[in-house]
Amino acid sequence: MVMKSKDLIQQQLKDNLVQAFKSDDENAIAQAFSGFAESVQQNVMDEFNAYQQTADKTILAKRGVHQLTADESKFYQSIIGAMKSNNPRQAFTDLDIAFPETVIDNVIADIKTAHPLLDAISFTNTTILTKIILNKQGAQLATWGPLNSAIAKELEGAIGKIDLTICKLSAFMPIAKDMLEAGPSWIDAYVRSTLSEAIALALETSIITGTGNNEPIGMDRSVADNVTVTGGVYPQKTPLVITDLEVVTYGSLLGMLSQAPNGKTRPVNSVLLVVNPKDYFTKVMPATTIRALDGTYTRDVFPFPTTVEQSSAVEEGKAIIGLASKYFMGIGAGTNGGKIEYSDEFRFLDDERVYITKLYGNGRALDDNAFILLDISKLTPATLKVIIEDALRSLTVTSEAGTTSGKTKITVSPSLTDGNTYKYKTGANLTIPVFNQVLTTGWTTWDGIAEITATTGNRIVIAEVDASNQAKAIGEATVTSMA
Repeated sequence: MVMKSKDLIQQQLKDNLVQAFKSDDENAIAQAFSGFAESVQQNVMDEFNAYQQTADKTILAKRGVHQLTADESKFYQSIIGAMKSNNPRQAFTDLDIAFPETVIDNVIADIKTAHPLLDAISFTNTTILTKIILNKQGAQLATWGPLNSAIAKELEGAIGKIDLTICKLSAFMPIAKDMLEAGPSWIDAYVRSTLSEAIALALETSIITGTGNNEPIGMDRSVADNVTVTGGVYPQKTPLVITDLEVVTYGSLLGMLSQAPNGKTRPVNSVLLVVNPKDYFTKVMPATTIRALDGTYTRDVFPFPTTVEQSSAVEEGKAIIGLASKYFMGIGAGTNGGKIEYSDEFRFLDDERVYITKLYGNGRALDDNAFILLDISKLTPATLKVIIEDALRSLTVTSEAGTTSGKTKITVSPSLTDGNTYKYKTGANLTIPVFNQVLTTGWTTWDGIAEITATTGNRIVIAEVDASNQAKAIGEATVTSMA
């Protein structure tokens, strides 16, 4: 029998939860949620038991157990009391208490730490809000003049709002009786672990490709003012086909993102690229990885500052590029939400009860130009372009004593190129010319045969020049002359 590791089981449960979120089967979602929560609960209890035996504070840090605020402690103590009741349904009905806002803050902080994509966007705790006002037109110029109806109408069209209560996320949490004895801090660690991971998995899918029908509007959806919304579903954008990530192609995409919805332009300092994990390794990585001359590789080489995130929510063959700060996501307990309630919708074990809590939120791109859906199915690998520039050829120069006093005999190889001639310069300190440098002043023409007057120990430089006296080859030697 093959035993699976905790991490592998946890990952399988996460995958099951992601697949359930993509379906329309509420029962499948609830079952997957409960299975995932049971796994988290078991991990917390294992670490609680280990802590009881060792009092090792590193276990607390690993699980994320922290000092509760007074409100948090009161909340969990009340929850534990209701869960221990012989009639938990009535106890929870009489319990008028919801998640403290700090718990939601901690959940969001946990999400941002573990999920870079959700950290990149504008992710906000909106517990006490029901709607958020947004500027649909971007930065606008002030106008001097009377406040007339035309200006008022223009301003009205530039302001939009997001209803934060239209989308509901239900989390199912089985609570074993043994866990109630662990105390508020460990219950908090369990609740935060369950909520943060479940919310992250649910949100990542909707942020990428949510339809807008009782869920956030995804980055791949059109949110233009004139878009046709059918049955609450926003249409998916038409993918823009690209075959490379070279400077011209990338610059064209950035130019599109720089167009604000009010007809103006906006600065773009960095962009977010979201791709399916398989596409990252088979398409994006080959297209953005360059091998240096020393054999090492550098990956994610883009012409512009780019953060690449992998998400299984992105369809294979597609990618999304955009301005991360232009996607707003708000989530919280809501004014009427955040309470933990007794649930009888699922199976109950002798030592375990299932509870449910509901969170509210919504999200969307702040304008239609903020994100572009790409078709990268034909993306080609990067090719290192090497431009070989002409350079001075190397000449081998030797010097030996000549036949008369003060003379040196010079030999040069390889032989002279047709149409070219030799020039030389000798002295104690000489500067080597560069390619195509014109050699006239200070240089003497040489036929390649005659002995040259030079001082032993000095240097001699032989240059091969073309008809315009431009240097094409160079060599040097230490002079040996006849005494």
